[in-house]
Amino acid sequence: MSAPTPSRRRLLTAGLASIALPVWAAKERTRIQVWKDPNCGCCKDWVVHLERAGFRVTVQDSGNADTRKRLGIPEALGSCHTALVAGYAIEGHVPAKDIQRLLRDKPQALGLAVPGMPVGSPGMDGAIYQGRKDPYDVLLVAKGGATSIYQSYR
Repeated sequence: MSAPTPSRRRLLTAGLASIALPVWAAKERTRIQVWKDPNCGCCKDWVVHLERAGFRVTVQDSGNADTRKRLGIPEALGSCHTALVAGYAIEGHVPAKDIQRLLRDKPQALGLAVPGMPVGSPGMDGAIYQGRKDPYDVLLVAKGGATSIYQSYR
């Protein structure tokens, strides 16, 4: 079979250009790496929350204490999982929309933290909690460990 003629190549190119791609394929999904305990159900639910929000998640089932320490998040802000996205540390049940805002705003910070495991936060919002939602804050963690409220949920 011979190579396509220039006019045939234009038709092929035009045909390929007209194929509509799904929205998720048109843009590279943001990668986020998560460290968690292999047996933690709420961590798994938080990962699903991130995936539904469009993140491409890689999970390390090796625990998170060493990673939290390596990333500079104070132990007092600890939770059951730690993540890294675009150079920012994410500690605990931080909502995906707050991570997306962090990536848009690009503040000078280590990252975000939701200390503990507040009921009603993403991953801690399953049927077992019967719709209960405790108030909590998402904290912006500065280099050095100081915090400020980034978003409140009441």
